[in-house]
Amino acid sequence: MNFLTNRRSVLFGATALGATALLGASGQPLRAQPVQGGTLRLGIGSFDSGETLDPQVSETKFMQNLQWQLRNNLIEVGAGGVLIPELATSWEANDDLTVWTFQLREGVQFHNGKTMDANDVVFSLKLHMGEDSLSQVKALAAVMSEVEATGQNEVTITLHSGNAGFPAVMSLTCLYIVPADDMNFDAGIGTGPYILDVYEPGVKSVVRKNPNYWKADRAHFDSVEMLAIRDVNARTTALQTGQIDAMNAVDPTTGGLLAAMPGVDLVQTQGKVHYAFSMNTTDPLFADVRVRKAMKLAINRQDIVEKVLNGYGSIANDQPISSAYVYHDGNIPQHEYDPEQAKSLLAAAGAEGLATTLHASDTPFTGAVDAAQLYSEHAAAAGINITVAREPEDGYWSNVWGKKPFFASRWSGRANEDLMLSLAYSRKAIGGYNETSWDNDAFNTALDAARGEKDDARRRELYAECQMLIAEEGGMVAPVFADFLDAKSSKVSTPEAVSGDWDLDGNRCAERWWFNA
Repeated sequence: MNFLTNRRSVLFGATALGATALLGASGQPLRAQPVQGGTLRLGIGSFDSGETLDPQVSETKFMQNLQWQLRNNLIEVGAGGVLIPELATSWEANDDLTVWTFQLREGVQFHNGKTMDANDVVFSLKLHMGEDSLSQVKALAAVMSEVEATGQNEVTITLHSGNAGFPAVMSLTCLYIVPADDMNFDAGIGTGPYILDVYEPGVKSVVRKNPNYWKADRAHFDSVEMLAIRDVNARTTALQTGQIDAMNAVDPTTGGLLAAMPGVDLVQTQGKVHYAFSMNTTDPLFADVRVRKAMKLAINRQDIVEKVLNGYGSIANDQPISSAYVYHDGNIPQHEYDPEQAKSLLAAAGAEGLATTLHASDTPFTGAVDAAQLYSEHAAAAGINITVAREPEDGYWSNVWGKKPFFASRWSGRANEDLMLSLAYSRKAIGGYNETSWDNDAFNTALDAARGEKDDARRRELYAECQMLIAEEGGMVAPVFADFLDAKSSKVSTPEAVSGDWDLDGNRCAERWWFNA
């Protein structure tokens, strides 16, 4: 089963093509042919002063951008979620999808001059395997039972069970390829488009073009500088005044004004982003599924779309698989704002007058605190008292997310359904990215079956079951799918279509974008 000769196999688990709009003062798309040179300056709002270049932990947007400036994966995710060969040139599976063989690109050099081979790939992947791994994707790496070099440029991976969508795992953040046996990760050594000059956690990074980069059509800038700018207004001002050339996470409430400014383009990309308020299902307050359902009926979703997203998004239904995924199920009954039914559910659960604290900051998404306050107002009609606790921006992911019983969250989605569902909802992900600690037998059974199912119709049914179970029984209140909303100088050009898996073109804008001539 060759996954390059069969186009459908290459796209297995890919998203539907996300629509992208680049809107300037003229309202017309602006494109140009790539030219070389210049320093790209990025303003990034998601960062942590304690993060490092250890591949096992790449939680923030700043670190994801920096890692992909310095390093590559075996597989890249392109526009529309298409899987693109990166350090792997091809991959194929045995008949039962339990053994995958990857052919590696030959002659690729690390920044230190070492030529990449299978041993480097084996070392890099094993960083994320085993009980002692610190990796944030350990739950997904756990599908691998063995990784071995079966040739100088060939790696064979054996899985515990069949998985038709396994190649997408190789595109994950964290699964960057680094030199074998070199634990000095902060040196930034990789095979990527740029070489590290400066990294000050929580402040800035500076990289310069890799003269030996193996992708001839990428890495157009001479250098890239990233500035950690938490406040969205400060980022916006920096863009308007020419201090930076692009920024992530535009405030949706001011997106239209920004797009109308001369010399500024709004980059709007439809994808898989969902905003959430997550309940820990092991907490006594949220252990009853009726309470969780009541919390989902106590939020006015359209109000969030209009007032927080300013229309740059759509209503979601408390599960993560949007229409940008192949196996999205649009037949799940939509949760509507229904305070009276929420009251009834709480009464049946013996939880009338429920009172809780919702922990939020604008770190997970711009406007999260405002959205939490709106939710509090909506829920009051159901007799639910939500106190909004505004948390510090720095350290939100390490101190609040997954630690408090009820908190704001945001997910950018993943390359396919299995990655998204396994990472955030599976039993194996509890203690990792399963932020609600939800453990559901029916869900885990359906998810395991979907991985190894070859029949497309049956696979769709299994993923539909997973979506229904999360929506009805899970601990996530996901009111909206949000568009990615970035902004750039009109002096910067992009490809015709940009990735919808992360903001700033899949967090790879430094490699994919360029300055106009």
